[in-house]
Amino acid sequence: MGALMNPEHSWPIPPPGGWTADDLDTLPNLPPHTELIDGSLVFVSPQTLFHSTVVDFFNWHLRPLVPEGLEVLREFTIDIDRRNRPEPDVIVCREDVVTDLAQTRLPAEAVLLAIEVVSPESIDRDRETKPVKYARAGIPHYWRVENTDGRAVVYVFEREPVSRAYVASGIFHDRLKVSVPFTVDLDLTAITTKRGRLR
Repeated sequence: MGALMNPEHSWPIPPPGGWTADDLDTLPNLPPHTELIDGSLVFVSPQTLFHSTVVDFFNWHLRPLVPEGLEVLREFTIDIDRRNRPEPDVIVCREDVVTDLAQTRLPAEAVLLAIEVVSPESIDRDRETKPVKYARAGIPHYWRVENTDGRAVVYVFEREPVSRAYVASGIFHDRLKVSVPFTVDLDLTAITTKRGRLR
């Protein structure tokens, strides 16, 4: 569907019922990392150094830890349903669904772990909106990373199969050590810039 544009600001004007997951691939001039939440486009704010450094840390440190058959990707959209196509900061997914360098999204059912690094503008989405949607989509594990006095704190959640909702399974300050969805033992104090702690 062709986008109608607001002539004053060049913002896309949503069609009746909102945008769909397919529209993210066809709308012109969208900013990078635009997400679709409940049929609405969500534009990201400029990335903080904390956010960028934490995403890099998990992207690179999880790669050697994932079992065979799994892949680690950063900032890649997933199809939850027709009206929701969020972009977790880091995901661990089945390797068999990563098939083409031109692909732009993955099915949510192929995702084993979604990680969101909280920014000031994403607090409500990362604490409330996205976990509900990820759990309903069947993603078994969700990690939320927050900046607490310049250090990364990881909140770990696991999907409870009967309620189909996430339950908290740990809060990790200095070291992240879990056995599911695979064995992870990471020194969170290593998440720094060359100059030291992040603020």
